[in-house]
Amino acid sequence: MATFWEKITALFDSAENSSPTEPAVHELIERDAEELEQYDRWKRTLARRRLFDWLNDQYALFRSDRATDHAISFLDTPSSKGFVIHFNETQYSREEITHFFHYLKERMLQLNYRTQISDRRVFSRDSWVETQERHYLKPRTRHQRQAGPPGRGELDQKFGNITVELELRNDEPWNLRLRATTYQDALYNEPETFRALMVAIAGTPD
Repeated sequence: MATFWEKITALFDSAENSSPTEPAVHELIERDAEELEQYDRWKRTLARRRLFDWLNDQYALFRSDRATDHAISFLDTPSSKGFVIHFNETQYSREEITHFFHYLKERMLQLNYRTQISDRRVFSRDSWVETQERHYLKPRTRHQRQAGPPGRGELDQKFGNITVELELRNDEPWNLRLRATTYQDALYNEPETFRALMVAIAGTPD
């Protein structure tokens, strides 16, 4: 079995043959039993709670038009809302950041979402190898549970489609983005607010 560094070296070698738009590697994200065990331990730590407390505090500052930490930025447009954490400017470890990335997906699944895709792509950039890990989730709409075509405003879009993306440069965490994109189609009802989403993902699970 290949060691961790052998796998990373192989990814870097493959990335040299990629282009800025065509990944050298495109694969589904899979976690082995050891990773899942470490993840379950992390969920029970104070470190997880502190990270989400910080996220909540920063969002409260953003909503009150006060300056946030330089390590986070928020997006707020009519159809797309979210945040980006610049983890390259923090002291969090690669392991903690990866757990956080997967935990955001888990929280969305608990909010009656489904995973559309969880994948990893590796690209060659000018001076680094870029890895993009992504969870793309969609709401389980009311129409998915009922027969017949939907009428006006009948589809429950919840918070919209959710993308959680972790970017690494030379295998070091760079930033993590969460974006909620809502539908502007008359078939869908009004989305729930981004504030409600922040409360839901940062709350303590049952």
